[in-house]
Order: sequence, then C-alpha cells, then structure tokens
Amino acid sequence: MESLPDTPLLEMRSVSKIYGGGFLQKAGKVALKDFSLTLPMNKPRIVALAGESGSGKTTAARLALGLLEPTSGQILYKGVDLHRISRREALVFRREVQAIFQDPYEVYNPVYKVDHVFNVLVSRFRLAPDRAAARPLIADALRVVGLDADEVLGKYPHQLSGGQRQRIMVARAFLLKPRLIIADEPVSMVDASLRAAILSIMLKLKEEFGISFLYITHDLSTAYQYSDEIYILNRGEVVESGDSQAVIDNPTHPYTQLLIRSIPIPDPDLKWEGKLEIELENVPE
Repeated sequence: MESLPDTPLLEMRSVSKIYGGGFLQKAGKVALKDFSLTLPMNKPRIVALAGESGSGKTTAARLALGLLEPTSGQILYKGVDLHRISRREALVFRREVQAIFQDPYEVYNPVYKVDHVFNVLVSRFRLAPDRAAARPLIADALRVVGLDADEVLGKYPHQLSGGQRQRIMVARAFLLKPRLIIADEPVSMVDASLRAAILSIMLKLKEEFGISFLYITHDLSTAYQYSDEIYILNRGEVVESGDSQAVIDNPTHPYTQLLIRSIPIPDPDLKWEGKLEIELENVPE
C-alpha cells in the first residue's frame, strides 16, 4: 500500500453512521454525523475523541478500524478507500492499524496462556519462522511497555493484574510495528495508580517509534495531558475541536464547558479552571 508523501495516513471525510431504519422504521439512530478527521503520514499525533457515553466516539473508532461500514462519507488509509481495498492492501492495513480495547480481561481467551495473543500474530503475519525465533521479538515488545517476559509469559490471564494484562495488549499491538493504534478507553478499567503509567507508554510509542493514536476517552484530564488534538463529540456530532490544551483551557461550546465543570476536584474548596498538571513521578511501573 504505497502512497505519496503528502497523503494523510488516515482520513475520514464527512462520515456518518446510522443504525436501524428501513421499511418498518421511519428513521434510524444517528450514531455519528458528518465526522471528519485527518492524521498526517509523517507527523505522529495522539488525537483524543472525547465525550460522554453514547456520544459517538466508539462508533468513530470502529469505523476507523474498518469494523463498520459508514452509511455515508469515506474513510481512506494512505489514500485508499477502506471498503474498496484489495486483499493485499487489507493485510497491510490490518498490520499497520492495531487496536487496544477497554476491558483488559475480556480480550483474552481464559483457556490459553497470555503467550497465545503473541503467537497468533507471529503466525498470521509471519514475523518469525518458529516460536523460538519469535521469543526475542516478543520479549522486546514487552520490555518497551515495562514488562519482563520471564515474569508474564507462560501465565494465564487471571494470574496477572489488570495493569499487566492491558500492557500486554499494548505490547501485542507494538509487536507489529504499526503506524496507528486505536485505543478505546484503554485505562478506564485499570487501577487509578496505573493509568498515568499506561498513558505514558502511549506517549513513548508516539515519540520514540512514530506511532499515532486515536485515543477514545471520557476523561478530559488525561486528554489534556497526553493528546495533541481533541474532538469533543455530543450525540454523534463534533461540537468543538482543536489543540487539546487550547480547547480545554478556553472552551467555547456549552457542552464542552459542561464536561469540564463535571470533572471531580479532590478539594471541594477548589474550582476546576481548565488547567491540569498530573504528577507523573513515583508512578508504579
């Protein structure tokens, strides 16, 4: 899947997704309406899609992954329409665009050891001739996310913590050296003490390995700290977008202002002013 240097890595052009409708139902449910987004090819970015449950952000993520087909609009990867690509181009897309999902337990098959999630990729994408040759590749991916292969491989999912399971899924995605990772609420079910550590890994993958992220979240504080750009969605529509810090520091839309006011503050005598500093020192690995 070759492309010109100025071709976007991912482009979503006025994409809408409507569920239902048809003969017995006059109108379907609009999950996403006229959504547009562009990720540059050679400038890795973390782009946050934020909003409350039902705002359309997960639908946008699934569309970007090619798991859903848009009702209208177009989704292009390296300039090629996702729903008109060849089998060879589809294989490239599946290797270069990976996903991290919300629940760090349900993505595993409990009857297999965690090694299985790596072995499937090694076999499908022919990353190594055999498992022995794959072991150093897997160990390196685990090292990047702060895990020791000797401590986690050979264990079943229930024998590991939620933070370890989620970091293994990040390592699994990294194993393929993707161009884009779509992370759907990747820390919402992880202990609060580990959230900053996992999000810092995302930042590391962007800065050191050139991987872009679509970061799906309802948490404006982490979007402020870790993302370059933010799209605020409400009922399937983008109500505000731009530089993350600029949008959150100076929200113009009432819905964005409402989201910011709803962020809990540890001290009830202090009021959220749209500026955050998250302490990253002494965060558990």
